[in-house]
Order: sequence, then C-alpha cells, then structure tokens
Amino acid sequence: MNHFRRVFLSVALLFAGSLSADTIDKGDVDESDLQALREWIYSKRQVTIGEKGGALSISGEVRAEFQTTNETRNGIKQRGQGSPNFGGDILPAQAYDVEVNLMFDYRTDRTWASVKLEFDNDAGLFGGTFNKLKLERAFIGFRVIDKETLTSDVVIGRNRMGSFFDSKVEFGTFFDGILFRYDHTLEKIGDVYVHAGVFVIDERRNHYGYIAELGFLDILSTGFYTKYSIIDWAAKNYPKSFDNERFSFVVSQLILGYKFIPKWLDKVTLIYAAGLCNTDAKKRSITHHERQNLGGYVGVSIGQLKKRNDWAFDANYQVLQAQAIPDFDNNGIGIGNADGSGFYATRGVLNTAKTAGGNVNYRGFVLTLEYLITNNINLLQQWQQSITLDDSIGPFRRFKQYEIEFIYLF
Repeated sequence: MNHFRRVFLSVALLFAGSLSADTIDKGDVDESDLQALREWIYSKRQVTIGEKGGALSISGEVRAEFQTTNETRNGIKQRGQGSPNFGGDILPAQAYDVEVNLMFDYRTDRTWASVKLEFDNDAGLFGGTFNKLKLERAFIGFRVIDKETLTSDVVIGRNRMGSFFDSKVEFGTFFDGILFRYDHTLEKIGDVYVHAGVFVIDERRNHYGYIAELGFLDILSTGFYTKYSIIDWAAKNYPKSFDNERFSFVVSQLILGYKFIPKWLDKVTLIYAAGLCNTDAKKRSITHHERQNLGGYVGVSIGQLKKRNDWAFDANYQVLQAQAIPDFDNNGIGIGNADGSGFYATRGVLNTAKTAGGNVNYRGFVLTLEYLITNNINLLQQWQQSITLDDSIGPFRRFKQYEIEFIYLF
C-alpha cells in the first residue's frame, strides 16, 4: 500500500498543478451528487443579499423528530427503564429531538464558501439539552478550469465525507482536508468524474488518510452508471498493535446502478448494488483467525421531492462483516451499539472474540418514505432493523428503530 500512497500523492499533485478543465456546473456550492432530500432543500427559497463581487445565500431547516428504539445484547435490553447504565445515563427507548440547521453560502464566479451550523438538542424539561452546537460544514472552493463540458475544482475545509463520496454503509465521518474534483461530459458516451483528496485523521500523530472516487454516469445514454472508490486509513504505522488494528483498513467499493422512468409508474427510479472489500484486513484472534473483510448492499429508490404532494421511497438491504470498514466510519444502519463500544477496544480495554462490539458485523434493512405536505414541509418516516451477522464474534445483538420527522425549510 506504500506504492499506492506514493502514486496517489503524485497524481494529486499533478492534478492540482496541471488541470485546465472544469466540472459540470450544477449550481451547487458544495456537493455535486446530492440525494433527493438535499436536492429538495437546496431548491427552496433562500434569502439572497447582493454583495460586491458575489452573493450571500442564507437558508435553514427546523426539525422535530421522534424515535422509538428496541435494542438487545445477548437478550438483555439496552435502552429504557431497567437497561444498563452507560456513562451515568440510561438511554431512552423513546427519544424526542429538536434541531435547527443554519446554512450560509457565499459565491462569486469562480470561488465560494459554505458554512453549516447544527443545533441538535434533546427535548425535555428534565434531561433535555440546550447547548449542543456542531460545525457541520465549513469549506472554501475555487474553480481551476471552467469550460462547457469540462470543469475542475479545489475544495478545502470540512464537510461530511458522505457529501463528497457515495456509499450507503461507509463515509459516515467528517472530511477535514483538501479535495480535488474533475468532471467531464463526453458526448454520447456519458459523464466521467474523478474526486480525490487527503484528509486529517489525527493531527497529534501526523496521521492522514487518502480517498478517491471514479464515476461513470449515464453510460451511452442508457441510464446505467458505475462508481469505484478507495479509502486508505492505514497510512501510518503505530508502535502499539491496537492502533494498527484500529486503522487497518484500505476499503475498495464498487457501485453499479440503473436510473430510469418506468412508463407504468412515471417516477424516477433507481436500482443499485454495491460490494466492499477491506484489502488490509488481517487474520486476528478476535475474528478466530479469519478475514472478515467483506460487505455490500442492494436497494431501490423511487420518486423525487420537488413540490407539494411529491413523495420518495428508498429500500435497501445491507450486509457488513466485522472488518469491512472502521466501526467509527459507519454510514449505514449499524446495530444500535448503545454501550458505545468499538470493535477492537472499548474505552481503552482491548476486546476479545467474545466482547467485540462496534457498529459492524450485522445484516439488516432500512425503509425510508418522504412526503412533501407543503412546498416547505417534509414528512420523513423510517424503519430500520439489523441483527448480528456472525454470532461467533462478539455478543448477539438485535436492533430495531422507527423514526418520524417533520422538516421545515426556510
């Protein structure tokens, strides 16, 4: 993998210094491949203030949500009255949240900046919170090349990794680093893009990660597409074996999909499937000296959210072995993990094959239905559940959760 990292850095430097083309301008200031809800949110009304040389856009979301969760570990419930005490608190089986997101975007012809502040607090007079603030997004970007069918951008700062790269199960962490984007429309062939970046894992230990994604969209105008990504968490060798185990991940993912509009349904429909492999996984005692390094998902999405009475539905099934991705990078269903355990260690104590936890080693499905009550109010409902994949590794766990959420955009 040292060879891969050398090649990656050489390509990134060459890319930054010599690009003279541009990505397809879709009017976004951050992501080029938004999901249906984000497309809906960004299309809504914004407050625009004309400024010298640019424009400032202010938008926001108010969310009210309710979750009911059932989670067991070796048959013992993990949430609600009578459950174990984790870190001084019992996790509720029914949870109410209130959330406000404020987004500020400023752009000129070839530069932009984007900020998102998230205020996500638990409801309740007793036990509620009032001070939870998170910097979800803060980045600047500039366009290196701007042509009709070819663009390239450089983006520096923070964003959700899943906003830049596509996956239903990984890329759940933050991307703090520099991203290079190259997008090219090839007439009658399709849209090709390469996104590659370097991000900070731990500045105290001089630890950085590397990621790249290659996409080929609407191949030969058929609606078929494919995406390949690779992310390297194992770029540093630590003296302690636990640290090396924790970051022993070089994950490749291949997505295949087909986007079309069935005549009988008259709704945009997407069928997709993906497979993952962690090529850096080792045979360890915690996995009974086997490589548990594979994962994948398959699903279908129907509909888009644009105006009142529109609806969108997504269903997907996920399988994730214990060493497929880092447990802290999970972007999928997970398995509850109420105790906040890791796979290799929990609060500094090394795990064994009997105690290994984390949001990995599961199989399950998730159903999501969204409906626009008005042009500004979205009703989201979601059901997800999962179960331990390999019951010889870690405790046997079950997880079920229903969520209903009202989202108002202004």
